[in-house]
Amino acid sequence: MKHSSEAFYNNFSFFYPLVDWFLKPQKRMLFEEVNQQPPGNLLEVGVGNGSHLAFYQEHDVTGIDTSEGMLKTARKMSTSKPVQLLNMDGEAMVFADASFDYIVLSHVIAVVTNPHNLLGEVTRVLKSGGKLFVLNHFTPANHLSIIDRLFSPVARLLSFRSVFYLNDIKSAGRLRLLKQIEFKPASYFKLLIFEKV
Repeated sequence: MKHSSEAFYNNFSFFYPLVDWFLKPQKRMLFEEVNQQPPGNLLEVGVGNGSHLAFYQEHDVTGIDTSEGMLKTARKMSTSKPVQLLNMDGEAMVFADASFDYIVLSHVIAVVTNPHNLLGEVTRVLKSGGKLFVLNHFTPANHLSIIDRLFSPVARLLSFRSVFYLNDIKSAGRLRLLKQIEFKPASYFKLLIFEKV
């Protein structure tokens, strides 16, 4: 995950409160689904500025990010429980196998160098029966996909992938889709909940 996006997020961490506001309805649903789970060890990959940390109610939380600028902001966040924050690449995590009960990928999978490598690492460090929560945009499998394709050159400048299909993640091995929540307009944003089998 460590590539040109690291410099981008180091320099533009101040911009993220606006992004969080725009994505507030989707993130509210993410927190609701996560907090319905029994208490456990939770890893957020791409923890960013730490805006999610206060919303994980009963879990022991670890957050990783490659942007030290983002982590600096995250360390200032007030939380009810201690949180471990580490500078680490989600595509090459140092955690032992089966370390976490839950893993959250919130608008992360489209900014990494290799999404399949990330999913492989996530599967490795997730416990059997553990849950993976993926909140992301997904390119529609219809004529609306042209919007993402046209935006792709701009997206690359902003260090993310605008064209990302649902099947790109559904095909990941050892992950069984439990639930899919779609958000308007046009179901462009989705929350996917997987179980490691």
